[in-house]
Amino acid sequence: MTDGFPRTSGRGQPSSGRGPQAAVVGAGIGGLAAAVALHRRGWRVTVCERSPTLEPVGAGIGLTPNALRAMDVLGVGAAGRARSAPLATGGIRRPDGRWLARSNLDFIRSRFGDPVIGMHRSALIELLADALPAGSIHTGVAAVGVEPGDRHRAARLRTTAGDLAADLVVAADGIRSGLRAALFPSHPGVAYAGYSSWRFVVSAPRDRTDSSETWGSGTRFGIMHLPGGLLHCSATAVTPPRVRHADEAAELAQRFGRWHEPIPSLIAATTSAQVLHHDVEELAAPLPAYHRGRVAFVGDSAHAMTPNLGPACLALEDAAVLGRLVPAPPIPDGGAALLDALRRYTATRMPRAQRLTIRSRRVGAAGQWSSPIAVAIRDLGFRLGGLLPPTMTGRALDTVIDWRPPP
Repeated sequence: MTDGFPRTSGRGQPSSGRGPQAAVVGAGIGGLAAAVALHRRGWRVTVCERSPTLEPVGAGIGLTPNALRAMDVLGVGAAGRARSAPLATGGIRRPDGRWLARSNLDFIRSRFGDPVIGMHRSALIELLADALPAGSIHTGVAAVGVEPGDRHRAARLRTTAGDLAADLVVAADGIRSGLRAALFPSHPGVAYAGYSSWRFVVSAPRDRTDSSETWGSGTRFGIMHLPGGLLHCSATAVTPPRVRHADEAAELAQRFGRWHEPIPSLIAATTSAQVLHHDVEELAAPLPAYHRGRVAFVGDSAHAMTPNLGPACLALEDAAVLGRLVPAPPIPDGGAALLDALRRYTATRMPRAQRLTIRSRRVGAAGQWSSPIAVAIRDLGFRLGGLLPPTMTGRALDTVIDWRPPP
């Protein structure tokens, strides 16, 4: 294995240098979580991140109880809870401010054992990086190819800093995964979902602001509490793909400036430089498997989905499951046990991920409705749903939130 990668980072105890070797491509949430899971399993891990620094892209992130259970497996659950803001209330509003549905979210904690929390994405990245041995993360190193290996041969990851021979490669290189394209060349890749998203973080106003979503005609605006008196704001709108604006804050003001408060004030408190604008893309066609040879795919590289049902939560689940299924050292039977574990990883993760991908797509499709009749029917559905008792609402969330890691 080539060593001496430049610009290493990573805090924690030095690696023992023993155990099987895993190479992880990508230092986002999925990649770092997988690295932590494998490290806790007794594997040596090398994380290759193409960016020159370990700076997370994004603003805030909402984590549901299933994600917190995965974080417990990774040993960062308690720290994550301590650096988060529990969401006490939630609801759906119209652009004029009228509530369509509003609820106290205590029923989620009662039913699932944890609340929904808002957290800075950077804080989660930091927690995961701190859980790795010093020198595990190599920034400024891009993957350029991979030989997936088999039962008798290790995988080989080709990078801009040299080749890495690895017992296991974890592909966590994001929505436009190069490793996915290399190992599944006939797959069509990601497709535009029909709408764009804007995200930014601002200080919360002095008046109480509930976490909520406001649904308009082909447009949505979400508000979520973060620690430190901050709010994560997210907006979506039906737009042509690849359209960007010289002043994204002004674009938001034009689209949402006449909506109910505090939305106009929150937009006025940000600047164009603070606004992240991305097209929403997804893997509309599922992969045939979440592994190929000794390469495992996690997060967006495996099942990129629209951001309506917590794709980061699924990435944390992927990592926890992979860490539980791969054999602990010493690996018996050469590579047979590892390949069997990867087959079980695909069999375990694919049905759930594909089910939630389809469900998330449907939520996003409803958010794109612009016909007055369709919007009126949708809003009526929200109002009727808001009349349901918390026990029925909780049961409706079981298939999303009530996930537990394998023993």
